[in-house]
Amino acid sequence: MSLVSTNKIEANKYELEVSADAAQFEEAIEKAYRKARKNITVKGFRKGNAPRKMVEKLYGDNVFFEDAANELIPVVVVPALEEEKLELVTTPDIIVTAISKEGGVTYKVTATVKPEVEISDYKGITVKKAVNAVTDEDVNKAIDALRERNGRMITVEDRAAAKGDIVVIDFEGFKDGVAFEGGSEKNYELSLGSGQFIPGFEEQVVGKNTGDEFTINVTFPENYQMKDLAGQPAEFKIKLHEIRAKELPELDDEFVKDATDFDTLDELKADYRKKLEDNAEKAAENAAENELFETLITKMTAEIPQVMFENKIDEMVRDFEMRISQQGLTLDMYLTYLGMDKDAFRKSFAERAEREVKVRLALEKIAKLENVEITDEKVEEEFNDLAARYNMTADQVKSYISVEALKEDLAVAEAAKIVKDSAKFEG
Repeated sequence: MSLVSTNKIEANKYELEVSADAAQFEEAIEKAYRKARKNITVKGFRKGNAPRKMVEKLYGDNVFFEDAANELIPVVVVPALEEEKLELVTTPDIIVTAISKEGGVTYKVTATVKPEVEISDYKGITVKKAVNAVTDEDVNKAIDALRERNGRMITVEDRAAAKGDIVVIDFEGFKDGVAFEGGSEKNYELSLGSGQFIPGFEEQVVGKNTGDEFTINVTFPENYQMKDLAGQPAEFKIKLHEIRAKELPELDDEFVKDATDFDTLDELKADYRKKLEDNAEKAAENAAENELFETLITKMTAEIPQVMFENKIDEMVRDFEMRISQQGLTLDMYLTYLGMDKDAFRKSFAERAEREVKVRLALEKIAKLENVEITDEKVEEEFNDLAARYNMTADQVKSYISVEALKEDLAVAEAAKIVKDSAKFEG
């Protein structure tokens, strides 16, 4: 490997000239030939047995040049980047500028690196921490939700259908007086107000009584999936068989004993209040911490390459894809359901990605300024913790996360602790 020159061409870009001599190139050509020859057929030789000189004579002296140049990238280019200790943020752009058997190979390598970061006044940042008071109404809402979960459905016979009821109906849809495919159902259970059906359908069932037969008129949305119905008026003939409503249990000590581990309503309310207060405290802490780091990045200066934001968005999209795949969905299916294209979906992550990149850069710089050192013992302890958390062995975790990457993460976490411990939270 020969690093010929290194030049800084932009704030976060370097251009390197790297060369491999004729001997290295010859060795790479031979390797490329040996890899390719099993697929080469030359008249007069069994497949895979044609001599290299014969292949070069038939297909040109440079037949293996491209493969050989690629073979040399990890041999000469990667060590050159390591020698310069450049912190790359994306795969470098590598082009061959000269190539010959006599002169070897010369590469031009354009590398985008992490920005130089300056930060000051990161200790003692003042932020507001506002804890929302828990009211009696909040407690009552929580208890009402418990009653909802323990309610039972009953048949209603003494009133008309109302929003929130479940109605059992027959329906048949018509367009221009002709029944259309997929527009009919018997004994369908429809929750009024759920938005299951097209706009206007459920609203026209409200107010009807058991046994009623009636017609409703609607217009299909312009973006309706069945193109021949999209934007078109239609009518549905309905027969209402049954109205069901949820009956809530009486709110008393007996209900509390049946539905919870408490004996009295007062005990339940006290427990709910405590949990709501704990949640309010946690929410206030999270909001204050977010404000703290928002303030922190205003104290940083750096020319951040756009590719760092794009890489973070890519990471977020991959994480999202993995999570929805556990529900049997693909990203394309999800976007189709939302009616969103991939560009718009990516843009939805842009603001959060930018913030996370900036916070990470700020904390990495603070870790250096504070001379944060992560011991090998601490790293091993973290590997063991991760292994226990994900039911893996430490060696399995190490196959996914490098020691250096984990050290960086731990150093960033320590820097975050320094910032938080020194902050002033005002209530």
